[in-house]
Amino acid sequence: MSRSASFLVRSEADLKVDEKSLQQWVVGFCIIRFDLEQGQLIEECYPAGCLTHNEELEVAFSSFPDSVSQNHNRSSIHDCIFFFRVRRQGNPQVAHLPSSEIVEVNKTQASQMTASDKVLKQRSKIQTGANSRYLYGFVFNRQRHDERLKRGGEQKSVVILSHNPFSSVFRPLLQIMGPLYFDIGKKALNFIASYVSMWPVPVPGQLMELPIGNATLKVNLPPAHCMPLDCGVLFEELASPIAPFLPSSQSVPQGLFHDADLFGTFRGLLMQLWKLWELLLIGEPILIIAPTPPQCCEAVAGLVSLVAPLLCSIDFRPYFTIHDPDFAHLNSLQEGAAFPPMILGVTNLFFLKSLRRIPHVLSVGNPVMNAARLPFSARASTGRIPAGPEGLSLPNLSLNRFTPSNFLNAMKLRRDGPLCLMTEHKEAFWSSYAPITKPDTSILNRLIDAGMSPRVEESMSVVNNDILRRHFLELTTNFLAPFGPYYRPTTPSEGSSPYVDPPPLPTFNAEDFLTSLSARGPGKFLLKRMKSNWLDLYR
Repeated sequence: MSRSASFLVRSEADLKVDEKSLQQWVVGFCIIRFDLEQGQLIEECYPAGCLTHNEELEVAFSSFPDSVSQNHNRSSIHDCIFFFRVRRQGNPQVAHLPSSEIVEVNKTQASQMTASDKVLKQRSKIQTGANSRYLYGFVFNRQRHDERLKRGGEQKSVVILSHNPFSSVFRPLLQIMGPLYFDIGKKALNFIASYVSMWPVPVPGQLMELPIGNATLKVNLPPAHCMPLDCGVLFEELASPIAPFLPSSQSVPQGLFHDADLFGTFRGLLMQLWKLWELLLIGEPILIIAPTPPQCCEAVAGLVSLVAPLLCSIDFRPYFTIHDPDFAHLNSLQEGAAFPPMILGVTNLFFLKSLRRIPHVLSVGNPVMNAARLPFSARASTGRIPAGPEGLSLPNLSLNRFTPSNFLNAMKLRRDGPLCLMTEHKEAFWSSYAPITKPDTSILNRLIDAGMSPRVEESMSVVNNDILRRHFLELTTNFLAPFGPYYRPTTPSEGSSPYVDPPPLPTFNAEDFLTSLSARGPGKFLLKRMKSNWLDLYR
């Protein structure tokens, strides 16, 4: 009730929505109900016409937990928050063009425009999202169990749609908007829209204060250099340098989804983070399976954040369903065909069979885990992580004390493969990839076991996430360092303008780069943490 009160202070006559300003942050809001006879139905879509008919269907299917994946929960009300990413279908000419063709089209258009025209066009794109090929949906789902209702309950979802992956904004906004809608109904959409339309233009990489009623959301936006190129970020912001140096302030986010809970999501598979980091660097396809949408989307977000400050340029789907149009293509891949580079988060066990050719499968989460997190039971009882055998892509083996039963269980998981999840969910990682980077046990030993208290658990997760994120940020920036000279333009000639005639970047030749790097080495930081075949990772 207190949340609602702060919004009801203003009368409906005071509520004005500037739709152009609203589009700087969101595409629209949807209210979707699961009907037992007709399936998913969109009850409200604000503003009207913000989605095509096909997009409405896809958003509706993506906004509910998969029934196949859910365990029965006997509580009267169960709320959860998750998000998805789908391809926009409003402009098929752009949506289905290869990225190389899109670049060529943009180059042709750019050559016919003045510098001021380019800036104005980019400002228009960030306001309308006209350049976006993907849509992000942030979902507040409520399952209400009531024996008096047909089949004993009902489901509804409140959805915020945006061209921007601002999880640090839309998750806390949903925590206000979701309960508000279930309290006062569809008037909540107008209330939220009026406040959001008064927000300033989003500035990547900045701390922003965004008023909502009597409250204020204080959020850090991800920097421009790690934003997907179709988000409509201003040209000047994209031109910001990606220098391979560590930031002076750790409070400033260095990549997408900096608010993802790395430690809480991967606490049972921490030794595998270094292998996953490598797979992300080289663009390998990864299937992530979890019992619930919040757990699988948190895992996908965590992996995307692992390569900061590098842009994660491969496709990623935090919550992927069989109704996604891309599923038909993935399901029809011929034997021997390469799986496209992407990260798929799923809850439906059907994907284990239909996408069985995907080379790397990661299973995370726990079927009975809701708001409370599991204790960090995988750590050794001494609180230290012993140095174990390397190269085994199996759960917890190198985190637990070595025992014959642990070894036999690990071998059984390897033999059975991911299909063993059909009978019982387990945290595991199946991959034949041989990593070059060694897990840093000194980092793992610094992590704090928070025990069972949820309040202590949450504060310790913040500390542990900072330790992990700082390490992988340092690892990535050191890996990128040899590429630094190729991003330093030559000195412009006297009298020329760098804006009219920008100086060229040095020419990059892969073989010359590898030969030079082999001779001088990658630096002490990487030599200490990688095996002798470190050059293979660059190759």
